[in-house]
Amino acid sequence: MICPRAIFPPSPSPGNPGEGRGEGSRGFTLIELLIVIALIAILISLLLPTISRAKEQSRTVACLSNLRQLATLAHIYCDSHKGSYPISQYRSFHSPNLIHHNWDFTTTRHSSTGQTTISPGLLWSGQSTPKIHHCPSFDGRSNTPADPFTGYNYNTSYIGHGQGENIVASAKVSQVRRPSRCALFGDGQYAAGANKFMRSPFPSPGDVGLSLRSAGTQGFRHGGRTNVAFADGHAESLGTRHTETLTSEKLNLTATTGFLSADNSLYATD
Repeated sequence: MICPRAIFPPSPSPGNPGEGRGEGSRGFTLIELLIVIALIAILISLLLPTISRAKEQSRTVACLSNLRQLATLAHIYCDSHKGSYPISQYRSFHSPNLIHHNWDFTTTRHSSTGQTTISPGLLWSGQSTPKIHHCPSFDGRSNTPADPFTGYNYNTSYIGHGQGENIVASAKVSQVRRPSRCALFGDGQYAAGANKFMRSPFPSPGDVGLSLRSAGTQGFRHGGRTNVAFADGHAESLGTRHTETLTSEKLNLTATTGFLSADNSLYATD
């Protein structure tokens, strides 16, 4: 009688010791590794925009906090100065020093040596200056290179006024009829960098002689939005970039700079 041949699994050959092992014990093939790498790359590409948006949102929140603090300081200043806001800027000379007083920083220059020192501006009443003057989303140049921080501007057309303006004295709190719609501070930016003097798109009684409106525009640098602190103390983010201004000024605007409103309504005190 013929017996059936016993069937045994083949023995691994000497030159291939892994041959014949269970399917679960084999390593990744090159194609499988490439597929895993491709999947990881796709996941990273999907996550990067989300991470970027989260970072910008964090910077926006920090910027709004800075602006609210500036508005609070303005109210404290008004309480100590008979209801008047700080003047935007003026110059004085106390030999041998030429002093340029600004709402944010005061620059003192020695007339003989040219040595320059920076101290807290009018808004601070001589107190120490924290970094709240610097917008976390702004990394460009200041139009006042000596300033240690930059990024915000102050409503000069209607609130701060100052030396050389048509109206020199700053506005009073009692003159602001719509405080929730009157801008005090914002993301200052123009074609050449930062600016610290906010301008309305069209001439105001305070700066009717000024033609360079585009030097006092806002930067829409927070994901296409700009942050503003209003006279009532609240701060908000605005998404509409307005370019209505004097015809001669329109060419000076950039894709990320503009005004808060199509007219002077968000700047005016009445």
